[in-house]
Amino acid sequence: MKTGLSTYSLLKAIQAGEMDVIGAIQWIKDNGGESVELSPWGWPKQLSESPDLIDAIVDKCGSIGLALAGYSIGADFLKDTEGQYRAEIDRVKKEVDIGGALGVKFMRHDAGARPRESISVKQFNEDLPKLADACREIADHAKQYGITTSVENHDFYVQGSERLQRLVLAVDRDNFRTTLDAGNFLCVDEDPVAAVQNNLPFASNIHMKDFYVRDSVPCADCGGWIRTTHGRYLRGAIVGFGDIDIPRIIGIIKAFGYDGYISIEFEGAEDCRTASRMGMDNVRKLWNEA
Repeated sequence: MKTGLSTYSLLKAIQAGEMDVIGAIQWIKDNGGESVELSPWGWPKQLSESPDLIDAIVDKCGSIGLALAGYSIGADFLKDTEGQYRAEIDRVKKEVDIGGALGVKFMRHDAGARPRESISVKQFNEDLPKLADACREIADHAKQYGITTSVENHDFYVQGSERLQRLVLAVDRDNFRTTLDAGNFLCVDEDPVAAVQNNLPFASNIHMKDFYVRDSVPCADCGGWIRTTHGRYLRGAIVGFGDIDIPRIIGIIKAFGYDGYISIEFEGAEDCRTASRMGMDNVRKLWNEA
């Protein structure tokens, strides 16, 4: 098992100009990380716009001995027209080509989202064939690079553990799995411990994330809280400091025999560097004690 960090955890520092992507990679190594997941939200330039950055990332990781855990991008295959649907599939396939240039073996893309009033089981059943067709075509394209593609439990729609299983089974490709985020199941009010157990057999990569969980927000002008599908409130926490039973989840993952990448994702109010370092330290300690 390799413990590392998603660059998303350092988003505030990157957006503030306090570090660039190469600096973030060095910071992860300097603070005990064994791997980095490239998650380019908030970067000044996307990798599709900057081939020189692709080479710089590969060279940097190689020179300091930091593994590339994966490359994560957004996607939405629930388009209004067939032309838009095809264009989105083709765009994601070009991103897979970037993953090939990076040399990653794991790549996460989203599948699709709908407004909260339209996320019923009935709607999901109608959308599933279209989502599966898109994910299957992309996985087939990724196979030439030895890349396993995945979707994460994201965006309230393809987020519950059963829906993720149904998508993976419908795609029916050995190189299509799920990126399992231990915290995100709470967004649809699913117990993280049970959901992790449900999805572990289908997981290619794991994100370790923690949340504070409240029935109401502490103050009227408190920002940063996410409302769940059933009306609770979540706010990002340092991994191990929040309300998720992180020690139990890590014990379950270890007992299952998972031996891949665990990337910490932090999106809370604390300083992102302090929180990221503490999260990596906590996960490593809990793994060793499990």
